[in-house]
Amino acid sequence: MSALQPSDLDRPALARGRSAAADTDLKSVSAALRRAEFGDRLRSLALAAPLLVLLALSFGIPIVLLLSRAVYDPTIAEALPKTTAALADWNGQGQPGDAALAALAADLSDNQAKGTAYELAKSINARLPGARSQVLKTVRKLENAGGQPPLDIMKSVPFWTAPGTWPAIASGTHRLTSFYLLSALDLRWNADGGIERVPPEQAIFLQVFMRTFFVAAAVTLATLLLGFPLAYLISSVPKGLAAILIVAVLLPFWTSILVRTAAWTVLLQKFGLVNDLLLWLGVGSDRLDLMYSRMGLIIAMTHIQLPFTLLPIYSVMRTIQPSQMKAAYSLGARPFTAFRRVYLPQVFPGVMAGCLLTFILCLGYYITPALIGGASDQLISNFIANYVNVELNWEMAAALSFILLVFTLALFGIFARILGFDRLKLV
Repeated sequence: MSALQPSDLDRPALARGRSAAADTDLKSVSAALRRAEFGDRLRSLALAAPLLVLLALSFGIPIVLLLSRAVYDPTIAEALPKTTAALADWNGQGQPGDAALAALAADLSDNQAKGTAYELAKSINARLPGARSQVLKTVRKLENAGGQPPLDIMKSVPFWTAPGTWPAIASGTHRLTSFYLLSALDLRWNADGGIERVPPEQAIFLQVFMRTFFVAAAVTLATLLLGFPLAYLISSVPKGLAAILIVAVLLPFWTSILVRTAAWTVLLQKFGLVNDLLLWLGVGSDRLDLMYSRMGLIIAMTHIQLPFTLLPIYSVMRTIQPSQMKAAYSLGARPFTAFRRVYLPQVFPGVMAGCLLTFILCLGYYITPALIGGASDQLISNFIANYVNVELNWEMAAALSFILLVFTLALFGIFARILGFDRLKLV
């Protein structure tokens, strides 16, 4: 048996030294790679910075400011500073007393002098329907009072001694409020400090939201039923014919949505081409009232949204090799089984992406429901536009927009949870 050499005893130490040196080199290389990647990210961010700033200034900040008005309304608090101070110790029960009435009279006179009485009346009317005329009537009486004491004038208007008047005014003296968000869900605060549903004759928004989601779902389903077979056909035919079909699908994009909607108003008339075609095909014996109806609205929106559902599906279908289905057939699978277990799982991300895109776009439709839908077919976007353009109630418009945004983000989150962001293929 040979004796151990000193060099043999030193080999583990030498190996450990080489390993430590290799680890040090690896760490230095990893650090250098991280620094290089960080520099690349900084350069990419610097290149995109002008676009990000533009998006923030023209899109992000205005939306945040608009949505903030759903919970921030300083109109009443700024217009009634003396009344706010007089109501500081009021417990919300009964009438606040003559001091609050006198303070309110002084604030109303000041607003009339500043020219802001109408804005105040409109803001109170949003919280208490019918208050606008009463506020303006009181302002006119105070202006033409002569020598009559302001307190007597306030007591002569029954509105200021009604049970619900002062709680509404007191709730408006707080700049941060949940009034509009609750109203967007047909809820309100009651006298006991709890949340309750508004009376049935005032409950409209939940019904409008349900109508909006129903129409969006119906249009999404209709575009899927029409778009899936067409996308399969385009992906299966020769490239020349496929190009012609794609151009035919994209033709509606060459005209504005207003022009397309106006065209449908002609087609859907009682004596329009659609009714003529249905009678010629023998589908019905009477002409249908498609204009100003939900069916006509769904038909028009389906035509407009069809490319948005079809293109994501087609973009996935064209990547699937036909040999996969042939392999499934050769292994004994029937056509439907091969389609369900081989083809459909691969197309599913495109289907979900196209349906999600169409559904979200349908939630914000405004022009088509306004021109084709009837009075009972207006979607939530029409109510938002009415509050902005007609009622000038930005707070209620912001609250409805916020609720719609929350629903949309929740829907998108559910889709992303089911599929994963990396599988949502839009193009």
